Amino acid sequence: MKATAKAHPIEGLVKYHGMRDEELRQPYHDSISVCTAPSHTKTTVEFEPDSHEDVFLIDGEEVEGRGRERIENVVDHVRELADVDHAVRFESANDFPTNIGFGSSSSGFAAAARALVGATDLDMTLPDISTVARRGSASAARAVTGAFSHLRTGKNDVDCRSERIETSLEDDLRIIGAEVPAYKETEEAHREAAESHMFEARMAHIHGQIAEMRDALLAGDFDRTFELAEHDSLSLAATTMTGPSGWVYWQPRTIEVFNTVRELREEDVPVYFSVDTGASVYVNTTADHVDRVEGAIADCGVNTRVWEVGGPAQLLDESEALF
Repeated sequence: MKATAKAHPIEGLVKYHGMRDEELRQPYHDSISVCTAPSHTKTTVEFEPDSHEDVFLIDGEEVEGRGRERIENVVDHVRELADVDHAVRFESANDFPTNIGFGSSSSGFAAAARALVGATDLDMTLPDISTVARRGSASAARAVTGAFSHLRTGKNDVDCRSERIETSLEDDLRIIGAEVPAYKETEEAHREAAESHMFEARMAHIHGQIAEMRDALLAGDFDRTFELAEHDSLSLAATTMTGPSGWVYWQPRTIEVFNTVRELREEDVPVYFSVDTGASVYVNTTADHVDRVEGAIADCGVNTRVWEVGGPAQLLDESEALF
């Protein structure tokens, strides 16, 4: 009862904010994202009949507190589905910076769910597995199905699951990650989202945004897709900044990247920025323009990474296990 899986993190395009159910991680509204590769999380899990205690390690460090509770929530759900009560050894490793706005919880819980389901031989489709991953992180549901994916809201696992959106944009998209290292508290921001006076305004327009984004993706319209993502980033920030804690994640380099992107657009370069809950920036452009755009972003004094569209979470050969 052992398996290893890999999943790619996500860039939110139409991002969810706030959860109607914190334990089941059911968001108030739909969301759409794209996976970024080759960045990934690899996770190995093994159910151990002779052990009496779960062990959870991420990047070699034992997980405690709220992080451990979230992993246990996913593990316990799989134990219930598979009707097993063995302790589990869980080790996970990331090949990209974590907790600075690049979606490590999405790839982490997606890889965990894929490995747990594989280790227990459960017969589940990727959308089914997305409901397992969602219990750790709602964005992880979309990392399970991969590429461009849509997580629908709902109050049960039949409705609240992820599905992939087929689009011609997958081959040409290049995503430049502009690293602005600043610690963030995403879970707290979600917890108080509904207390912002901007939240109802966001809820009023988000369904239209989802419909527009799906239509743009299905049409393969790069500019419309990423203009929508850029505006959604600003809407998310407005809601986050006006909650009780007044979260302001952006740093001076964040704003400098925004301004550089807008200057490039004035020179007819197809490029748009996107930000999740954090200071780091996703810069979306095309393969023909990626070198020029990366150079301009690097000139802002930030580390950059170039990503392409990543596929779904997948099981790996046993030779790639972490232990």
